[in-house]
Amino acid sequence: MAVIREKGYTHWDGRLVERRFPWSPITRTGILLAFRKKRFKLVFAATFVPAFVFLVGLYISERLEDFKAMIQGSDRLINIGPKYFVSYFTNDSLLFMIALVLALGAGGLIADDLRHGSLQLYFARPLGKKDYIAGKMSVAAFFVLLYTAVPGLLLVIFKLVFAGSFEFFLKYPWLPLSVLGASLLLTVFFAFYIMLLSSVSKNNRYVFVLVFGVYYFSEILFNILRGVFRTPYTALFSIPANIKQVGAAIFGQAPPLAVPAVWSFAVLAGFCGLAAVVLDRKIRSVEVIK
Repeated sequence: MAVIREKGYTHWDGRLVERRFPWSPITRTGILLAFRKKRFKLVFAATFVPAFVFLVGLYISERLEDFKAMIQGSDRLINIGPKYFVSYFTNDSLLFMIALVLALGAGGLIADDLRHGSLQLYFARPLGKKDYIAGKMSVAAFFVLLYTAVPGLLLVIFKLVFAGSFEFFLKYPWLPLSVLGASLLLTVFFAFYIMLLSSVSKNNRYVFVLVFGVYYFSEILFNILRGVFRTPYTALFSIPANIKQVGAAIFGQAPPLAVPAVWSFAVLAGFCGLAAVVLDRKIRSVEVIK
């Protein structure tokens, strides 16, 4: 005689193990998914071009006799110092490539979850809202640190290798800390930036347009207002201008515009604060009964 079994819910009597970094699987998955996207690997590799160019500049600065024809009129290649590193961290090419990588690889961090309605699945693991945000932001932080902190510290090391002495480090012992500070600035800002824009739409393409639209519209607005009001303080409306102001201050250099760097820092911090508020309201966790 056949036995008929009724399918029902089986209660789990196990013990829930609290992990130190419960959001780490979100970060790992986000990074792997980024590399599976079309054209991402090519853009990822191209983003290291600015670092390679500045590395070549370091080598040339130590071999002036061999490159006299190439360095005429280029003081930055001759005098390697904090200004050289400011140029690396705030040059338009690097900032553009960071925005491009994040738009392609991290634009769907929240947009995809909103489109597929998968937020409840995350919070049923269980994960809290802070864990979810930390996991997603770590994806963006991974790429930004890879293009800022790693090349920046390598530039310092290769400068010492090419020079064959520690004279450069003894002259600027605080430079590695400034490199880390500039990297942290770019990492925090761009992580909040991509998270904010990814949360306002369910369409990845729309997020891609927003990433560059907001970034360059702020620069256009700055140039328009500067032409009208004739004051450098209109730079506070520009994202890249504020990054350059704070970046110069971190390395102990005069800001490119006659505006206190603390104002630019306040603008960037305010933007990150706004992003945090929007994310907190946009992402609503589901209570999990343990």
